[in-house]
Amino acid sequence: MKVTSSLSVLLLASRSIAQVEPQGASLPIVEECGYDGQAVCVNRYAAVLPYHFNRSITTLGDEVDFSMTDVPSDPSWELLQDTPFVIFDKERAAQALGENPRYEFMFEVGNSVHECPVYIPETNLLYLSELPPMEMGDPGDWLQQYVIDLNQEPPTLNRWTPNPPVFSPNGGAYYRGKLIWTSSGGFDNVNGSEQRVALHSIDPQTNESTVLLNNYFGFYFNNMNDVTIHPTSGDIFFTDPQYPWLNSRIDTAPQLPTATYRFNPATGAVTVVDMTISQPNGLAFSPDGRTMYIAESGALSGSVSPEYPGTKAYNTTGPRAIYAFSVDNNGTKIHDKRSFYLVQDYIPDGLDVSADGLVLSASGHGLDVLAETGELVMRIQTNHSVANFAFTGENLDQLWLVGNKGISRIDWNVKGQELV
Repeated sequence: MKVTSSLSVLLLASRSIAQVEPQGASLPIVEECGYDGQAVCVNRYAAVLPYHFNRSITTLGDEVDFSMTDVPSDPSWELLQDTPFVIFDKERAAQALGENPRYEFMFEVGNSVHECPVYIPETNLLYLSELPPMEMGDPGDWLQQYVIDLNQEPPTLNRWTPNPPVFSPNGGAYYRGKLIWTSSGGFDNVNGSEQRVALHSIDPQTNESTVLLNNYFGFYFNNMNDVTIHPTSGDIFFTDPQYPWLNSRIDTAPQLPTATYRFNPATGAVTVVDMTISQPNGLAFSPDGRTMYIAESGALSGSVSPEYPGTKAYNTTGPRAIYAFSVDNNGTKIHDKRSFYLVQDYIPDGLDVSADGLVLSASGHGLDVLAETGELVMRIQTNHSVANFAFTGENLDQLWLVGNKGISRIDWNVKGQELV
């Protein structure tokens, strides 16, 4: 995704309207709430807004506009501008932020989606990808990726390419000392070799990459968008929406329905997990492996006809939610799908669950932090889009956010799950 917006949850428009306060409105809607000016609190979730307000989210090509046509007239609305931490639940947010939270913009990068950050604890390096834009030119120009060296302060950002290269990496995970990346595009000829949607294992010590999976009984996968590891079985789960065709990053139209799969790397067996989600995206397990979360980004979709590659549009009434599933039998039984969170704007992308059960969702222009019961605890606002994120550091308590045009990091009191 490519997002152009300012930093507020519901962005400020220039139109000025008269104050109209309906019965039950709690003013001010927003107020400062500490952390050295880095946080604002939204009172009562802004459950009652002064009239008149109207919200629309529109797309033009690959551009996304989150602005409101009309905004509530309460002057406190301006406090949402340029504030990293927007808090809805003060008590739970205080636990997550700790005493000295810090948001830092670290690196300016190109206007392409940056994805699949994977932290390698043995070397203290963070790997991430740069996806080709829709108008990519020669696909061979988009084989270089990135690595961030966290052994220095400030960290450094450098180019990096595995051998053989992985084209258009979209999802990533740490797996028993290896870096797992899912390539999300494919052409007959990329620098002299054929590249297809596939699951790759990369040895960070040698940079050697190996293809683990590239077909479902002879059919090309659509995307292999995101990937996660079951914490006890070690099986690899991945989602397979249709975005490479919609983004012109592949030369074959979709051959399979959208689905989520489980892959056993020891046997090579691939098992379908769910086929009810229109465009499955990010996915993650709870720390005990008993709950699985899958993001649905079907509000951003398009035609799968071979005659219309590279066509997609956003519809705010389309599916843009996170679902929870029960998980039994060491990850082999996925059942009891239930709605968990309707994303407050745009679509959910990358997902993860913290060590203490908070559900984190990349949300286009920030990170949504959710309680286990689905309430929005807070949003972390950024000055760039957020497609995905990764915990790093000895205690896994530093979070790196990646997307269009920027890479940032957060120091807070939330820790990632132990890496397997």
